[in-house]
Amino acid sequence: MRQHFRSFPVFLLIACAFLLQGFSCESKPKSDLPIIPLKVDGHNIWAEVANREATRSSGLMFRREMAWDDGMLFVFPDSDQRYFWMKNTLIPLSIAFMDNQGMILNILEMPPQTEQTFPSAGPARFALEMNAGWFTKEGVKPGDVVEGVLEAPKAQE
Repeated sequence: MRQHFRSFPVFLLIACAFLLQGFSCESKPKSDLPIIPLKVDGHNIWAEVANREATRSSGLMFRREMAWDDGMLFVFPDSDQRYFWMKNTLIPLSIAFMDNQGMILNILEMPPQTEQTFPSAGPARFALEMNAGWFTKEGVKPGDVVEGVLEAPKAQE
């Protein structure tokens, strides 16, 4: 009978390992969109990819919350002056516009539910939306490069 009790802690450890397998402090957001890992200034981000006209148009509309290190990457077919607005967007966001190489051109704070436009500081190919204040709090600034944007699914019309 004592033999069974000695192996119980080992059994318990193995059971816990199986239960925790796949769990992580950095969990991916649940989404129907492609999700990719990005990195900027040492910070890891899980980004939903809006690479189609329909997903770029709707973006984060009607969402009530988003995890701190989650975001949405907008991928465009070309570099051009970009303008974003927050119509039907319920959470305040920060946006970083990026060039062809993923270098941040400018970062703007966008209050929720406004039709005010927020422009890129130059031709932008990518835009990354995060929770309001994320870039400032994490020390990310124009000139930093967002790693992983070049591996994102290509823009489709």
